[in-house]
Amino acid sequence: MDQAERTSHCGSSSAVAAVPAWTGRLVKIYISKGHDYWGRSGEGRLQSGIDELKEIECVAGMGLRGDRYFGTKPGFKGQVTFFDQKVVDEMRQQFKLAKLPASVFRRNLIVSGVDLSEWLGKRFCFQNIEFEGAQECHPCHWMDRVVGPGAAGFMKEGFRGGLRARIHGNGFLSVQPHGG
Repeated sequence: MDQAERTSHCGSSSAVAAVPAWTGRLVKIYISKGHDYWGRSGEGRLQSGIDELKEIECVAGMGLRGDRYFGTKPGFKGQVTFFDQKVVDEMRQQFKLAKLPASVFRRNLIVSGVDLSEWLGKRFCFQNIEFEGAQECHPCHWMDRVVGPGAAGFMKEGFRGGLRARIHGNGFLSVQPHGG
């Protein structure tokens, strides 16, 4: 296993089958208390803001405590969104925006060292919390407005929009220093 070199029960003491564990790194954590784009077609963007955190609480079946999607509905596929740091870097290069913040994509967890497309439809552990890759996160037309024309199309290729996931375990995720 390259992406999941080890298996884990995610801290569970039950006799549940082992779940592959990610060996990637959590680079950034973002949450927002409100929607800026969702349901706003033809209208202006809201300014709900986005908070960068060093640690976040994951609540099984609910999402990230404090985020706009927390407790949306049972089985919601977007309890958390994972986004690859490599895509942030590609977007910066493609659109010649060296200082483009990762927060502009409004995804929760920026990770490195993990091929997100490999985890669609699969359960995995990350920092001792169990997740299930539920859906590719498709970018909306707003990306063209906040990044530049063509951004949404660029993100639709190669699973660049990220991975939406359900949370199946409780616990805290923490940003990991480079090399840690």
